[in-house]
Amino acid sequence: MTNPTKIPFLDLVTPHQELEAELLAVVKKAFSTASFIGGPMVEEFEREFAAFCHVKYCVGVNSGTDALRFAFLAAGIGPGEVVVTVPNTFIATTEAISQAGATIAFVDINEETYTMDPGKLREYLEGQCDFDASSGELIERKSKRRVTAIVPVHLYGQTADMDSIQELAKKYDLIVIEDACQAHGAEYFSKNDNAWKRAGSMGHAAAFSFYPGKNLGACGEAGAVTTNDEAMAQRMKVIRDHGQAKRYYHDVEGYNGRLDAIQAGLLTVKLRHLANWNESRRALAHRYHELFAKADELVVLPVEAPWTRGVYHLYVVRVQDREGLQAHLSEAGIGTGIHYPIPLHLQRAYACLSYRKGDFPVTERVAAEILSLPMFPQMTREQQEEIVNRVMEFAETRVWASR
Repeated sequence: MTNPTKIPFLDLVTPHQELEAELLAVVKKAFSTASFIGGPMVEEFEREFAAFCHVKYCVGVNSGTDALRFAFLAAGIGPGEVVVTVPNTFIATTEAISQAGATIAFVDINEETYTMDPGKLREYLEGQCDFDASSGELIERKSKRRVTAIVPVHLYGQTADMDSIQELAKKYDLIVIEDACQAHGAEYFSKNDNAWKRAGSMGHAAAFSFYPGKNLGACGEAGAVTTNDEAMAQRMKVIRDHGQAKRYYHDVEGYNGRLDAIQAGLLTVKLRHLANWNESRRALAHRYHELFAKADELVVLPVEAPWTRGVYHLYVVRVQDREGLQAHLSEAGIGTGIHYPIPLHLQRAYACLSYRKGDFPVTERVAAEILSLPMFPQMTREQQEEIVNRVMEFAETRVWASR
């Protein structure tokens, strides 16, 4: 019988208790002004989050999915076009592509970072597409459609290899939209620019989710798009508000995708603590590394690439008997997660794309082995030691059983 959870996978209670007075002040302010949609609190958050991401503009929206969808629409991506991304991500990445009217194409991931493999991207662009020099268009051979964009997913709090991806994008004149929904504050060292860059500042635009469990989480649904392109920012403001730049004057059909003022105010309060929370996550990740030092043959630990400064939204390990380990930890009252058990190219929702098992072997191999261990800024050393001891207990038992 499973024991009651004594170490949660994620603690969303403690930070809200610690910030309760500040967060309740936001709600009282909204009640006193009756400013619930748009207004000063949304504008304040947009300014502060743009500054945090080192960009000129931030557009608050209803969710991370809306952020991706609106970024595609504002970039002019739509029907008859192909957008390239990875199958190792949450379905929101590809939902947004389809719902913008475009077609999805997948490339495999790097086995160490779990993000887009630039080599596989090159193989797709040069091996499965033809470049029409006269029109400057890259045409996917199978569908006869124009490839227009790349969506690198910054996963588990680590950025994709953006220099390599952007070099290919520049070569073929492709738009880059970052999926930064798990990378609030993550950084990438660009050799091309000889500088560290924040996630959300490198592509034409970037999407963020503020789902409650994120490093920066709202108390409900919320998202944002960051960009240095003023025209894109203005288009997204129109798109999120029923296509109106002025009340009741609709230039285009849009969506009801606005960011609630209360959520924006709550996010502004939390944003001021994000840097410290991220540093705590990094310290916890390094402590996990130390505690697991003798388990390198039993447990595959996360690899932080030399060009990234991760913020460890998740701490994801790989083991041979993932389901067995998850059950073992559950029995000990330790919460875990799996991100993500079934690659998108094998989901029933995308059967129409005609991908088959074996098409993306790295993603498929990783998906069968990954397990997310507890990770939250308030986790104690004692909790981490208990988690690692239980993992090692299981791993060593399996080794002896195999012998």
